[in-house]
Amino acid sequence: MEQVLAPRFEFKPKNTNNQPTPGFDYGEGGYDSSQCNVGFNPETGQIELEISGLATPKSPEAQRICREDLTELVTAFVQDKTAIERGLFDEELVPEELTQVRMGKIIKEKLPNLDEEDQEAVRQHAIAALNLIQQAKQAVNEAGGTYSILPSSALGEGSGVRAVDDREAPKNTALIDGVRQFALSVTELDMDLIDRINPFGEAYAILAKSMSEERLKQVAEVIAAKRVSLTVEEARELAKRALRFKQEKGRLPSLTATDPWEKRMAEGIAFLQRKVKEDKDA
Repeated sequence: MEQVLAPRFEFKPKNTNNQPTPGFDYGEGGYDSSQCNVGFNPETGQIELEISGLATPKSPEAQRICREDLTELVTAFVQDKTAIERGLFDEELVPEELTQVRMGKIIKEKLPNLDEEDQEAVRQHAIAALNLIQQAKQAVNEAGGTYSILPSSALGEGSGVRAVDDREAPKNTALIDGVRQFALSVTELDMDLIDRINPFGEAYAILAKSMSEERLKQVAEVIAAKRVSLTVEEARELAKRALRFKQEKGRLPSLTATDPWEKRMAEGIAFLQRKVKEDKDA
């Protein structure tokens, strides 16, 4: 059965009071309290990673899910048809529409008994696992491999791309090297940065090598033809994200913002306002 590999990540919010965990190797320079550290436990295969701004799950069930069930959530996301189509072929995509809105929807559907705070914490952990795996495997693909975060059923026969499974996936030592390389390549590893990564970006690079330019264009045109601007459900989720933005920034998102995610949240609010007005006038 096809699986998406999710190593045993142990995510921790970055805090100046954090201490190294016994049994974990933090690389050549050891643990550094001034940066986000990546540790590896060779005995258990666990990867410990510090992320600034990471939400902490509160309930025992949410904590268990973040420890044990991220693979199931990541798999559901990368098998989601809407996420695949937009992630691969929507040239106007704002990545947060997938990492926050689409993954948020999947989390709510699968984990309805968790409160909103725990749902958001689980979402962040799942997206962090998915996007960090993608960054780590980028080195494998560049070295001539063909590992993909997509199931082969989503790509179609003859795509030339293999799904990741436990038998042929790179070992944790390769993953830890890739994760460390990514963490060192950014100024600070935080959730805003992780949410801005298109989870299907590397998959598109693989497809571009496996399919002709004409075939890629044909597929993109078919998907673009059935694209809708926004649904009421998506607009409501954007509006919720806009309220969080207001709590953090002290203002609502602006329709004229240069940041595409801020602008998209503002569009969600405007969409709902128009909908309310149309319903009143009807």
